[in-house]
Amino acid sequence: MRTVALREPAFPRHDWPAASIGQAGPATVDVAAGDREPLAVRSPVRPRDIALCLTAIALLLRPMGPWFVRPAILAVAVLMILSPAMLRSALAWSAIAAMVAVRIADDWPLADNHIYLLGYWVFAIALSLRTAGGEALAFSSRWLIGLAFAFAVLWKVMLSPDFIDGRFFRVTLLTDARFGDAAQLIGGLSAGQLDANRKALQPLPAGAELLDPPAIVEPARLRLLATAATWGIVALEAAVALAMLLPASMVRSSLRHVALLLFCGTTYLFAPVAGFGWLLLAMGVGQLDETQVGLRRAYVAAFLIVIFYGEIPWAELALGAGRG
Repeated sequence: MRTVALREPAFPRHDWPAASIGQAGPATVDVAAGDREPLAVRSPVRPRDIALCLTAIALLLRPMGPWFVRPAILAVAVLMILSPAMLRSALAWSAIAAMVAVRIADDWPLADNHIYLLGYWVFAIALSLRTAGGEALAFSSRWLIGLAFAFAVLWKVMLSPDFIDGRFFRVTLLTDARFGDAAQLIGGLSAGQLDANRKALQPLPAGAELLDPPAIVEPARLRLLATAATWGIVALEAAVALAMLLPASMVRSSLRHVALLLFCGTTYLFAPVAGFGWLLLAMGVGQLDETQVGLRRAYVAAFLIVIFYGEIPWAELALGAGRG
């Protein structure tokens, strides 16, 4: 049996404490060739750095806030992408957190839901950078996503009867212009029917009623689409919440990531809130370790796919191709 010496540092060179350099040499391990076990592949790029970089990119892709904070957020985000030191600066992320808080206060209480989550996330990044390793960021990511999704399910199932009975999507598909193409392509409405439905659903002056209100056209396919969207989103959100909040002994780490990737890959094909998807994907990367290279690539690919979801009017193109 041949004996070989594997000479590797006991920990990566970039993690050596400054005082220890030159005081201790690398560890030496003698391993019999026949007894060696395959080593897990470790990426030289830390998952935490990727999570931070994706968060900075998301800040650039969707500028936010009033004029007196927006340019500062954009400037700091650019510097973070250009400078690794800025990217890992707790002070820089604290500044971003403060500016996001100003953005929320300026639009209180009407800021988009994911802006509140973004505020918690960037604050968690700032705190985690004051600790060693990435465990604090992974812990924060898991619980922020889990609680956000758990409260979303609670609101939909227990506190909003107009959501769980399908009315929310039945009305949204007709009145929200961002869903108009999907309502025609999948729901089976014609352009004329959609326009007539929107006019019929326009609010009247307080106390006014139409003597002969127009009928709302709802094809069976549209009702089915509304039902599928209602229960599909509840099922996906509940799956993510359970995967994130259940103890590690009950849920494998990979299942948490599969649930989150499935949610983002399906929801943001229809939901016009790409910024929320980018944020969730960046947070998901924050839970990975150095050996989960495949999942890291899946998250980056999903981040890029959500960009295409938001920029390509796929339903409009499909409608045009069908009519042509």
